[in-house]
Amino acid sequence: MGQYFLRRLLLLIPTFLGITLVVFAITRFVPGGPVERMLMESQLQNSEFSQSSRGSQVLSSEQIDELKAFYGLDKPMLEAYWDWLNKLVRLDLGESTRYYLPVWELIKERLPVSAFFGICTFLLSYLVSIPLGILKALRHNSRFDSISSMLIYAGYALPAYVVGIFLLTVFAFQLGWFPMGGFVGDDFYYLDGFWPKALNLFHHALLPLIAYAIGDFAVLTMTMKNSLMENLSADYVRTAVAKGLPFRKAVTRHALRNSLIPIASHFGNVISVFFAGSFLIEVIFNIDGLGLLGYEAVVERDYPVVMGILAVTSLLMLVGNILSDICVALVDPRVRFDG
Repeated sequence: MGQYFLRRLLLLIPTFLGITLVVFAITRFVPGGPVERMLMESQLQNSEFSQSSRGSQVLSSEQIDELKAFYGLDKPMLEAYWDWLNKLVRLDLGESTRYYLPVWELIKERLPVSAFFGICTFLLSYLVSIPLGILKALRHNSRFDSISSMLIYAGYALPAYVVGIFLLTVFAFQLGWFPMGGFVGDDFYYLDGFWPKALNLFHHALLPLIAYAIGDFAVLTMTMKNSLMENLSADYVRTAVAKGLPFRKAVTRHALRNSLIPIASHFGNVISVFFAGSFLIEVIFNIDGLGLLGYEAVVERDYPVVMGILAVTSLLMLVGNILSDICVALVDPRVRFDG
């Protein structure tokens, strides 16, 4: 097993290089970069003061070349990518062309917000989906199974951002039960005591958490149900019951552990959700996390921030795949990684 995971770790390097190189190349060829944006802003500002300056170039060629050199756009793509990798090894993600701050500082500032929603979504999804899936499998074709399946399929069919817009429109705008957005209230830091702050945070976070969890909740519940039903109909469970083992023990000792294998294979992948956030959910609810930061970086062509978030989330995703293999090996003792 050690050799297998060592090979997987070594495989992270070319995979990471391939992902970042493709995105880096796209950022170099997509129009509307920082230099073009500054030229447009200069022309707009100049046109406000002088009507005759329209159509004239505000910055000289030398100034444009200096700007390209400042943003690292004067080098060939592969050379610039190599420079970015050298900085990345030193944990230097560059400087934002929009905020003029180190990218790592921006990511570190938003990381706790996205981590909060990611961890809460993970706990909410797994703690509810697994017991619900087990109950649906044991009560298959019952009224409870039919009604819950209708609700689950409805939640799965609706995209998370649609659910978010619906929740925001109904419960925040029309009924006024929840705030229109934000991670915490404006008076959060003036509240005295743990529980008032926790209540303020919960009041702002409930609707986004529902929108976050709705998709994974449906998938995990049905995966758990179908996997348990398949194992309950297997020969080894029927044989155990025929030999006198109570059905409840046959479920808990044999069928349940094997049914957790599909869930365990997905377990490690949620590590990227912990920190990556969701672009649309954070935009809809105006949550100042990594998702909103990445969305604004793409819109504003803030390529250092785009590459910084990509580097972090790509590494988390690749490490999460390895953790998924470890979880499967822990749940299923038949798994061997000798190949």
